[in-house]
Amino acid sequence: MMKIAVIPARYASERFPGKLMQLLDGQSVIVTTYLNTVATNLFDEVLAVTDNEIIFNEIKRVGGNVMMSKRKHESGSDRIAEAVADMDCDVILNVQGDEPFVNKKMFSDLLHAFDDANVQVASLMHILYEQADVENSGNAKVVVDKNNDALYFSRAVIPFIRDTGTSATFYNHIGIYAYRKNALLQFTQWPQTILEKIERLEQLRYLEHGVKIRMIITDQISIGIDTPEDLERAREYLSEQQKAQL
Repeated sequence: MMKIAVIPARYASERFPGKLMQLLDGQSVIVTTYLNTVATNLFDEVLAVTDNEIIFNEIKRVGGNVMMSKRKHESGSDRIAEAVADMDCDVILNVQGDEPFVNKKMFSDLLHAFDDANVQVASLMHILYEQADVENSGNAKVVVDKNNDALYFSRAVIPFIRDTGTSATFYNHIGIYAYRKNALLQFTQWPQTILEKIERLEQLRYLEHGVKIRMIITDQISIGIDTPEDLERAREYLSEQQKAQL
């Protein structure tokens, strides 16, 4: 099975413009993500895809594999689909450029989902323990069925606890996906769907077309950098990791 990792890297960001070029211990976020992905040694190829010359040159600076998008895209998945359309591959792993602390176990667990021939799309989730994180609309929550296939994703609190005395486990979606190539290319042929537009969560396009997403639970740390506050959290985490190694 030919496995590739693709990192869609858009420079513009509504909440935090230029976030991928911010520094983590002297190294940009996008380079940190790229090198950590390569270091897993799980992929036949690792490729960054960008719409911006600054990011293109940043990846080239460290000898990385990068290409420029030819068209404007609404989502990272659309950008990846353009890049892999003519590539010989079976499974594509979408690594978010703003998730610098990805690691081998995360990716390995996700790729193992495709041992099941029925799985077309897979992604990661972890348990939310703090109520503030559950209520944070920046965290996309997910509820799953008995097979760990996603039933729905939302920025709202799901499931909603109606009666006191009951409890729930809340899962946060980590925006790292893997797809079979045909599933990804099909996704890009569909227009944006109603729920996708409402929630601004592209994965809902799959669910609205009846394509299941297998969710893999992980306890691995992931800090997505969407705001300046997230960047500070990432820097603090990196500093703590470095101190622990001394």
